[in-house]
Amino acid sequence: MTDGVPQADLRDFLKACAQENKLKLSRSPLRLEFEVAAAIKAAEPHPLVVRTERGHILSNVLADRRRLLKAISSSSDAEAYRKLLEAMNNPVKLRPAEVRGYLSLGDDLGKLPIPKFFERDGGYYLTAGIFLARDPETSALNASIHRAMVLDEKRLAVRLVPRHLHYMFSKAEKSNKPLPAAIVIGAAPAVYVAAASSPPYGVYEVEVANALVGGVLSGTSDLIEGIPIPLPSEYIILGEFLPGKRAREGPFVDILGTYDEVREEPVFLVHDILARSTPLFYAILPSGLEHRLLMGFPREAAIWDSVSRVVPRVRGVRLTPGGGSWLVAVVSIAKVNEGDPKNVILAALAAHPSLKIVVVVDEDIDPDDAGEVEWAIATRMQPSEDLVVVTGARGSSLDPSADPRTLLTSKLGVDATKPLSKSPELFEKARIPVQLEPNSLEDTDLLNGKLQL
Repeated sequence: MTDGVPQADLRDFLKACAQENKLKLSRSPLRLEFEVAAAIKAAEPHPLVVRTERGHILSNVLADRRRLLKAISSSSDAEAYRKLLEAMNNPVKLRPAEVRGYLSLGDDLGKLPIPKFFERDGGYYLTAGIFLARDPETSALNASIHRAMVLDEKRLAVRLVPRHLHYMFSKAEKSNKPLPAAIVIGAAPAVYVAAASSPPYGVYEVEVANALVGGVLSGTSDLIEGIPIPLPSEYIILGEFLPGKRAREGPFVDILGTYDEVREEPVFLVHDILARSTPLFYAILPSGLEHRLLMGFPREAAIWDSVSRVVPRVRGVRLTPGGGSWLVAVVSIAKVNEGDPKNVILAALAAHPSLKIVVVVDEDIDPDDAGEVEWAIATRMQPSEDLVVVTGARGSSLDPSADPRTLLTSKLGVDATKPLSKSPELFEKARIPVQLEPNSLEDTDLLNGKLQL
């Protein structure tokens, strides 16, 4: 526990949320098909526990930025960015722990409360599964979050983008061997933050999480040799990726709230499912607040780090909700030279290659306030001078307007900072120099006798 916030156990973190009156419960059992998703959406950003016919589902744990910061013992974005970057460079091994208090559910996925979220979804989906695997040749470890569609009671079709886990699976498949792996659902919140990040290959994200919370996490390698599994986790699914096997996965909703295309994806075969007593099945609503924050936060850290190298001070970085916390960024800086904003645009695009639009504003503009950002664009930007357009760049596979085959797209940078050649007073927003007490005004009704017209 750090600063009074439990770090090592998801349940203890939830208890802390409940003490702050921020935990919601469903009044009655909900159907796994659509009703759970509707409840998650309605409860945002509050953590939610719902009852279903197959057990309890948990969601929205990290749907609020303040809770995410608490999960990694940080009090501000800048502190959290620094901690994440430092943790990726200085991971900490898990403390040894024994596997206790788990019940085997066999190999039947039908015993789990797996939801179906949207009307056109290809099936029922695991959305908060952290896949743990080891390179079959080098023993490098990886932990990453992947969506997984239920094919039947023993098999999942897993969306593997061409990153670290895909690389490990490809190595095993070339030798016609399965890749052993574990799926943890409901690990400590910091493990989710780290698993959503992108450290260099071979840096184990679970150990990055342990560094984020001061080394309090425990784990075991007894379940799959050579793969440390964080304990406690609500569910641990043991199995393997099958060589030469593919299955159609999708349609499914991505971070932008649109449907991703159907693909042939690797198949994961379940060997055993371990569950804690009265387990909580963690589910992340696709394109919901939690999904966007978890995906976007590590990319904000990367942008912040890159931009901090080209300007003296960065007030804030925000991947905007309207851009799915993925395609559009606002960066607030202390501008010193006229060329600073364009350098910031290039640094941001390099740090997060999926970015499509970067807006640079001055320190007096809050990057979280869309109205202030739009006002800065309206009053401080000249289209003929302050736009940067990059053509023929590789973008995001999540952008439906990009070329679906090559992913080529155009990118836009907007310098919405004050020109240094003009008086700063021209760009100041007028303010009222006094503030009233919060209770100095009251609601009234013209008919109640207090106000006569």
